[in-house]
Amino acid sequence: MGVASAAHSNLRLERWKRPFDLFLATGAALVLLPALVLTAFLIRVDSPGPVFFRQERIGRGGARFQIWKFRSMLLNCDDGLHREAAAAWFAGRPTNGRYKSTDDPRITRVGRFIRRTNLDEMPQLINVILGEMSLVGPRPGIPYELEHYLPWYFERQAVRPGITGLWQISRRETIGADDMMALDVRYVRECTPWLDLKILFWTIPTLLGRATRAR
Repeated sequence: MGVASAAHSNLRLERWKRPFDLFLATGAALVLLPALVLTAFLIRVDSPGPVFFRQERIGRGGARFQIWKFRSMLLNCDDGLHREAAAAWFAGRPTNGRYKSTDDPRITRVGRFIRRTNLDEMPQLINVILGEMSLVGPRPGIPYELEHYLPWYFERQAVRPGITGLWQISRRETIGADDMMALDVRYVRECTPWLDLKILFWTIPTLLGRATRAR
């Protein structure tokens, strides 16, 4: 795709995607407000520390931003274990067959549940409203993960990162790095309002299934 063609494609995408995200994210934040408040309360009483966790991530075009999440771990945890898990996952040697583990001893009791159900991701509606993320798109990478990227992986940064996407609704627990990146690149190339709506629709039963298994 040439530079002019890519610029036209990005402009066309921006015309529908930003209003789509802003409308749905604002509505979702209002509907989910009671659940968000309850989750924040449970985190506060379960372990000492702030309710929210912020982390630097990589967004569209390589731009860096601070992602919002509910805190699911104890305070002052070293990121060494996650760096090792990332390296193993990108090398095709995931720990316990997955990348995002709920067995880490640093995870709190409430944190274990909100990770399984993805409630820890809901504060990212703030990032969507601010224009740093989209409801649907590739997950935003952590800076040290980029050390393990193959050249073609970077195409996933052509759009805003998302809260959910093709990866999240496609056997997330067992999928490998290459397959995840292929799904992200496929999304970048095929992104339409209809595809976003389908992914959002299928995200709901996917999350409900994880909530059931978390009990």
